[in-house]
Amino acid sequence: MEMISEQLIEMPRGTVWAALNDTTILQQAMPGCESFDATGENIFEARLVTKIGPVKAKFKFDVELSDMDPPNGYTISGAGQGGAAGFAKGSATVSLTEQNGATLLAYNVQANVGGKLAQLGARLIDGVAKKMADEFFENFKEIVAAG
Repeated sequence: MEMISEQLIEMPRGTVWAALNDTTILQQAMPGCESFDATGENIFEARLVTKIGPVKAKFKFDVELSDMDPPNGYTISGAGQGGAAGFAKGSATVSLTEQNGATLLAYNVQANVGGKLAQLGARLIDGVAKKMADEFFENFKEIVAAG
């Protein structure tokens, strides 16, 4: 599945870039995220709980930031296991563009799921994935705008 969207954040690009690299802010913005910890340079481990249809699962994700282009953007990639629920993996290309003193954050998310989750049907999974991505970037926008 693929999701493309953008958010206008009323903050300078440098501030938004710094927030995109702050594990505390990323954890707060991510729906269901219980932890988001650095395990190396630009490598993280995230744990989150999510519910997709009748399936509630805990995932452990290995997350990596690559294609770093400060303060213009990067690619964030992750692969996670949810036990019996299955697996999820994906990446998002994030770009930041200055726009009249504000920052336009654009993102293109590619995601795949397998196992029990894949049996729920593509439309349900696509809807939940889009909702989670939109929620993350909306939460991120609010946290950054609040300072």
